[in-house]
Amino acid sequence: MCGICGLVGPGRVDRDALARMTSVLHHRGPDDEGFFVHEYDDVAVGLGFRRLSIIDLDTGNQPIGNEDGSLQVVFNGEIYNFRELRRELEGLGHRFATKADTEVIVHLYEEHGARCVERLNGMFAFALWDEQRRELILARDRFGKKPLHYAEVNGSLLFSSELKALLEHPSCPRGLDLESLSRYLALEYVPAPHSIFDGIRKLPGGHLLRWRDGKSTIEPYWDLTFADADVRTDDEWVEEFRVRLRGAVDRRLISDVPLGAFLSGGIDSSSVVAMMVESMPAKDVKTFSIGFSERSFDESEHARRVAQYFGTDHHEEVFTPQVMLELLPVVVDTLDEPFGDPSILPTYLLSRFTRGSVTVALGGDGSDELLAGYPTFPAERVARLYRMPSRVHEGLLVPLADRLPVSTANFSLDFKLKRFIRGATSSPALRHPIWLGSFTPAEQQSLLMQPAADPYADFRRAYANAPSAHWLERLIYLYAKTYLQDDILTKVDRASMACSLEVRAPFLDIELVEFLARVPPHLKLRRFDTKHLLKRAMADVLPPGIADRPKKGFGI
Repeated sequence: MCGICGLVGPGRVDRDALARMTSVLHHRGPDDEGFFVHEYDDVAVGLGFRRLSIIDLDTGNQPIGNEDGSLQVVFNGEIYNFRELRRELEGLGHRFATKADTEVIVHLYEEHGARCVERLNGMFAFALWDEQRRELILARDRFGKKPLHYAEVNGSLLFSSELKALLEHPSCPRGLDLESLSRYLALEYVPAPHSIFDGIRKLPGGHLLRWRDGKSTIEPYWDLTFADADVRTDDEWVEEFRVRLRGAVDRRLISDVPLGAFLSGGIDSSSVVAMMVESMPAKDVKTFSIGFSERSFDESEHARRVAQYFGTDHHEEVFTPQVMLELLPVVVDTLDEPFGDPSILPTYLLSRFTRGSVTVALGGDGSDELLAGYPTFPAERVARLYRMPSRVHEGLLVPLADRLPVSTANFSLDFKLKRFIRGATSSPALRHPIWLGSFTPAEQQSLLMQPAADPYADFRRAYANAPSAHWLERLIYLYAKTYLQDDILTKVDRASMACSLEVRAPFLDIELVEFLARVPPHLKLRRFDTKHLLKRAMADVLPPGIADRPKKGFGI
């Protein structure tokens, strides 16, 4: 895992600015630094790189080029199928100078051009300079697990893994985007392609950016699609899912440095650990969990039980109010733009704690979105039946809900009722961001002189573009394109990379994802039972009671 940055455009490369841009990404890659700078008659390009060494510790430093150096790449992430791709490319006559997964990209580009990204199974953000075409290619993985920001200024393009690096360049815009402020207040994060800065954008997951002759174009190369289910029994779906999950975990065990797993005691992380111990000795699997001093939020007992059941080398730390106060200024400094998900605090603590023992950790991200695991999915079933006249809803039920006694317990009854009432009468595209977010447009009227015309526009667009007629698949698509990319994955990337820890997500393996897109909806949400497929697949694998535990989340 690494940090990348750079610039391309007319004139000369500001080498001091490039050095500063690269330097502030040190936390993403403390092991090495690298640059490529070339000034042609018509254009100049500079690439910067910070390395966190995971694979090929001795010769994998970047930028990495092809045989004649006409292609140069800086790359952040991991390619899990790089060994298969390398064998294929060597068979076609390509010569490799390293054992790193990065080098596969330049040779694959020689064969397929920019569409080479379609062959990559992994998490990544990379920049590739094509000297012959005088073209820079930026690419981000399918779900946007690895970040990539960019700004276009006077025919030049700046890019970086993090906003703070872009701001080191004197030409980078710094003005506040007032509409993004409104989006943040509504959603608790700024969704791609927007950023909090007017003029800085985020490349969405599954997209390419091509810069040439002072102009850039953006195009999708992948989208989450749904297919009609094959004719098979539920048991056959369950068995194939278990096989594919095991394969996804196996692919993420490739490492030249120690690795472990986050373990909350919930079904997602417990399933990942279960698959790990099928592929390696349990005593070599290091698991890490965070406990909470507030009992209703604490899952450490369940994590401990899973670890003992499988015999892993387990480690725990407790998140207390005092720890939160100590971490808050540190975590805020890593974010670069407003981010309102408080679970980033325990995620940072977990990452820092884990980094003391390993460099790579596997986690359970993606399961809730792709397998309908959030409480909002069964709530949608209820909301679709909710038929209450507006005057009764607004005049009676909302005031009654507001008068319920307040509990600070995790997912308390008053919290769930208030949230449900808040968004129940909205359209499906809107009630989910209302349930998950903070200030509605009406509430923003008292906060902002000029709220965004529609802070939920990105949700409307994602729901409208969902390639399915089934309401559950449309919601899965909505969550994948918004909440997963811009909240969950952003949180984990910023928290883990601030600690120089790489986190891998088996549930986002492309082969597993495209299998899940064929699974019939009733196996994801059966009546009010969330993640039904995963529960059935793991019921006889996990300790008794773990698969059926209610979802608690990683809140504080």
